Amino acid sequence: MSLRLPPLNAVRAFVAAARHQSFTRAAADLHVTHSAVSRQIKSLEAYLGVALFERHVRQVILTVEGQAFYAQADAGLQQIGNAAKALMARAPARSVRINVRPSFAVRWLIPRLPDFVAQYPGIEPEVMTSTASPEKASESFDVAIRRGLQGWPPSLQLHPYLKDEALVVGAPALFREKAHQVKSPRDLAEQVLLCARSRKGDWDDWIRQSGAARFKPAGRLHLDHLHLVLQAAVDGLGLAMAPRSLLAHDLQQRRLISLLPQHRLSLDRYYYGLAPDAPPEVQFFVKWLEDVRLAEEAAPHT
Repeated sequence: MSLRLPPLNAVRAFVAAARHQSFTRAAADLHVTHSAVSRQIKSLEAYLGVALFERHVRQVILTVEGQAFYAQADAGLQQIGNAAKALMARAPARSVRINVRPSFAVRWLIPRLPDFVAQYPGIEPEVMTSTASPEKASESFDVAIRRGLQGWPPSLQLHPYLKDEALVVGAPALFREKAHQVKSPRDLAEQVLLCARSRKGDWDDWIRQSGAARFKPAGRLHLDHLHLVLQAAVDGLGLAMAPRSLLAHDLQQRRLISLLPQHRLSLDRYYYGLAPDAPPEVQFFVKWLEDVRLAEEAAPHT
């Protein structure tokens, strides 16, 4: 007689929530939403026929049954993880070659890659940065990520990815307690605009779209790449006009704040393309990409 197992994704969510005594922190660990963790645990409780947590307003506490299940479930998941790690350590090296622009690598991909490595320790991500379009790439790759539909070779399978928009951001120190007083573009007139040569028209497009034809900044500072512009903004050299996709960590950690969020500049969405000869490992990377997208789309925007 085969052994019936509970849904393992639900067990994983339960173990994370039990470890932290928090659905919110479990969701952050698993890169899913609070409601997704809650649904998984409810489904597990229904499967087992017992309550695993006592739910209070700002706290969850394991029941006696939950404590007993956690002790064995946590050990079981660790045993499965150790067994998989031991097998992968003996397996031939596997890799995925990822072609992205430098700013996307620095500000989006690399900060999130530790999660991919933790989930797929047997696959080595090779990040290849280039400002050239995928059709002009000097090196072969397995997957490329770029904004828009231009510059892709016809041999690649294209998939729509992140939607995006540009925001005005600056260091909190530039405004102290006055950020709430910034209500129109003219309230930014004393600031320097930081401009990326790789995105030359963003500020002018934003000024035109926001109806601020008479807006006169204190000056403009030009830098080669967008990630340099963002670092300059963090250091308080001026204001940046930057894609939301590249701002998440800076906004969350209050290194930058969003100004005039009602004036946003629409941008082309990102796409990823798969090379026809890409190895099977690329499908794991694609699954991870989609999981990240779903989690970030469900998260509240600043």
